[in-house]
Amino acid sequence: MERQIDFSRDRHMLCGRCDQRWVVDLDWIDRWEQGQESCPGCGATCEHEDSPRVTVDPDEPALDDDQVARLAWYHTSTHPDWPARQFDPAAGLTALTRSRMGGEETVAEWVAYQRAKALHVGTYEAAVHNMLRRIHDQADHASQFYLYRVRLKPSVVVRDGWLVDPSNFVGDVTLDAVCPPGVDVARYLNYHEDPGGLSLALGQDAIISVQRVAVPLADAGDDDWVRSAVAALGDAPEVVAPATKRRSLFPLPPPSPRIRAGQELMTTLAGRLPVNLRDQFTWGAAFDDEDDPARWARRTSGLLELIVHPGAALAALDGEEPRPV
Repeated sequence: MERQIDFSRDRHMLCGRCDQRWVVDLDWIDRWEQGQESCPGCGATCEHEDSPRVTVDPDEPALDDDQVARLAWYHTSTHPDWPARQFDPAAGLTALTRSRMGGEETVAEWVAYQRAKALHVGTYEAAVHNMLRRIHDQADHASQFYLYRVRLKPSVVVRDGWLVDPSNFVGDVTLDAVCPPGVDVARYLNYHEDPGGLSLALGQDAIISVQRVAVPLADAGDDDWVRSAVAALGDAPEVVAPATKRRSLFPLPPPSPRIRAGQELMTTLAGRLPVNLRDQFTWGAAFDDEDDPARWARRTSGLLELIVHPGAALAALDGEEPRPV
């Protein structure tokens, strides 16, 4: 069962000081994060320790235990075989790296921790948001991403209620910490991707199958925008003019005309997105002088399509044979 996809939907807020609940749009949240809005009940702003935060929509279908396994869940990854049954996190470690980590005993402990981590799935919006965050924060600009649709086993046992996002600062949580014996799936309020949505922490055994497509889609994109972007980048000189002398210990060269043209293109394109996605989209898909203009334009337009026209990605997943996990 697919839920309605809406990156721009209103969010529910809950104040930690006075328990006031109310509904806001994303522009309100953007102003609130800049200290320009406050709780209508007690006046608390984002600067307060127990300030208002997004909370779960009471009409969220995943609050119904019986619906959790019927809903489609999503994940984005750079791994083409996620979740891998034979997962060896140490497979790519060199002898030098193993030595620097402290030797084989330390490596074995690290491997055990990696294997004990919970998997994370969420809404379609959360999966796309996660991909943009990784492109922006983790130097995955050139990585191939895959969008997964995840189906759960009908027999999964769901933990009562929901948790506030239990992940640490790098997004990790051990499965045992959230799923005690006899529990397969824990719901949690996602603060970082699709804020206010429910995501799941679960083990691989809770998944019955996945479908996968490479994203952005190969045939996706706004042809008119792609052509105009390629033309704009082609008209801009590749060589930057010599920098004028500046009073700086480590002067940085000014951006090339092509990079400036790419920045202008990205600013215009990002304006079509919800405010909470614009920065990550702009920086994550930024043009670099080493990029091929046509390839960059198609990829950037394809990323936008995942947000503004998600039906194409869903249709592509519909055409993929489910892979048992």
